[in-house]
Amino acid sequence: MKPNKKSLSDLGGIMYSTDPSFSYETENETPQEVIANNQQDLRVMLDRKNRGGKAVTLVTGFRGNAEELEKLSKMLKTKCGVGGSAKDGEVMVQGDFRDKVVLMLQKEGYKVKKSGG
Repeated sequence: MKPNKKSLSDLGGIMYSTDPSFSYETENETPQEVIANNQQDLRVMLDRKNRGGKAVTLVTGFRGNAEELEKLSKMLKTKCGVGGSAKDGEVMVQGDFRDKVVLMLQKEGYKVKKSGG
């Protein structure tokens, strides 16, 4: 299944071609290989910057595909009973749950360290 093209910039600048044999060149994304949990080196910290004084527990250093990151995020959010998000290799869990998140990640087999404060 081809990904949907939402804007002209997604087409690489080509608007129209009269050549009947022309085909758009798409970038082939290579799937990232799954890295074992015990090889992941995660950092757990409390962050209050740019959040209106509200604290979030931030898990950084995750390497892997977006699906695995989303699974990890969902597990942490449901165990803590709060909301949050996952993007760019980071998981944000609303509230101060550093100790609980570290214990959960260690049970899952990740190498985890608390950082900052």
